[in-house]
Amino acid sequence: MAKKPKFTRIPKTADLTSRGVPTEVIPTYCALTDYAHNRTGKCWPSMQRLALTLNRSVRTIQRHLHLLKELGLIEFLERRRYKGRFSSYLYRVVHITLTTGHTRPAEKPHPNRDRTKHSLNTPKPPIKTREEMSRRRKEGYEWLFQ
Repeated sequence: MAKKPKFTRIPKTADLTSRGVPTEVIPTYCALTDYAHNRTGKCWPSMQRLALTLNRSVRTIQRHLHLLKELGLIEFLERRRYKGRFSSYLYRVVHITLTTGHTRPAEKPHPNRDRTKHSLNTPKPPIKTREEMSRRRKEGYEWLFQ
């Protein structure tokens, strides 16, 4: 399972199947996009991790990834090394890099605006006399007291 619980937008299933993606490969693509960075589309889950996540064999995951590469949905950027040996590929999900063109950072919110709760009711001045209390109770109910 992915470490960050964020939303990732992927193409519709009908669009993927119309591009020639077999239906059994779509879960592999979805799992890969789940690990991908939302702006760059880069990720590096191991094939063993994907196989465990999807309950498939490593060889099946390899076939799926190479098919997705041939269809142009992902790219293999490089092979990562860990302690002197190859560990996993660095992938880029092409769809994410095309659809999320975040070039400028989002505006920072005003520091006090998030912490301040805005009152829906306007505050009324304090009541001073009995006559004022009586008048205030009758506001809006004049038709009743005629």
